Amino acid sequence: MTDTVIININLTGKWIAFMKLLVTGGAGFIGSHLCEKLVREGNQIVCVDNFNTYYDPAIKRRNISGLLDSEQFALSEMDICDFDSLDMLFKRHAFDGVVHLAARAGVRPSIEDPRLYQRVNVEGTFNLLELSKHYRVPKFVLASTSSIYGNNHKVPFSEEDNVDYPISPYAATKKACELIAYTYHTLHQLHVTCLRFFTVYGPRQRPDMAIHKFTHLIAQGKPIPFFGDGSSRRDYTYISDIIQGVCKAIDRCEGYHIYNLGESQTITLKSLVELIEKSLDKKAILEKLGNQPGDVEQTYADITRARNELDYRPGVPIEEGIPRFVDWYKETCQTNG
Repeated sequence: MTDTVIININLTGKWIAFMKLLVTGGAGFIGSHLCEKLVREGNQIVCVDNFNTYYDPAIKRRNISGLLDSEQFALSEMDICDFDSLDMLFKRHAFDGVVHLAARAGVRPSIEDPRLYQRVNVEGTFNLLELSKHYRVPKFVLASTSSIYGNNHKVPFSEEDNVDYPISPYAATKKACELIAYTYHTLHQLHVTCLRFFTVYGPRQRPDMAIHKFTHLIAQGKPIPFFGDGSSRRDYTYISDIIQGVCKAIDRCEGYHIYNLGESQTITLKSLVELIEKSLDKKAILEKLGNQPGDVEQTYADITRARNELDYRPGVPIEEGIPRFVDWYKETCQTNG
């Protein structure tokens, strides 16, 4: 039995079901945007975040500052590896779904501390799946990653491609999470949707990610780390497009499915830097470095399945997204320091 509330919108005559959702990692970049969207739509959101020091926790607190006064939003500061605390949370709330975004992120840090990534990403996901099974939560949406494809030479990347060859501990843990989720679907009929995100950017992007880091360093007149010859390619996805895809995945979560969420366009590292230079009206200083272990040569999403089954329609190409991000950076980050 859930706390779902059904109301009638008189102007349209349509019935709309509002949900109570658990969003893990809800104070982060993607999570805070998702919580805002879900609250605006009338849903009740319980946000779990442990505000770890991977980057300044004050940034995440700012991300959700506008939600804290809402009666539809509740913050629970806890670690997803703390099974007992999570259990108490599930006992207090009858969740209609879990959106699991919390994870240790980043390819390069995972090479330095793989045991931490295994514990947080795999054990934390296991905890949430086990509790969702026990408390009969009907929907489980899991954030995965394009890194799972490794150095796949077939492009664009399809959900049908072999993902047995991840080249970083981060990617390996995410593949493990997809497999564990499939097991819970098979054994316990939990509805699971796994979303493979392709490099998400936009306002509130983590400061360690390339677009944010490059923008900051160029604005400060400092050298940017430039790995390889600049020919590596990425499929960058604007935050509003990702949020659209996640919301549609929540609504249509049934059975077990994996979807790519990307822009289905690629850009070289060299061209990306040039776009940021143009938006900042400032030239970059390049610190040229060799290829980075764990980094894939390219990412490129085939979004046919997401288009057909989720009605996913990304609409912000990188040429529009970078100026939007730079405007946000100038207004927010330079002001806050």
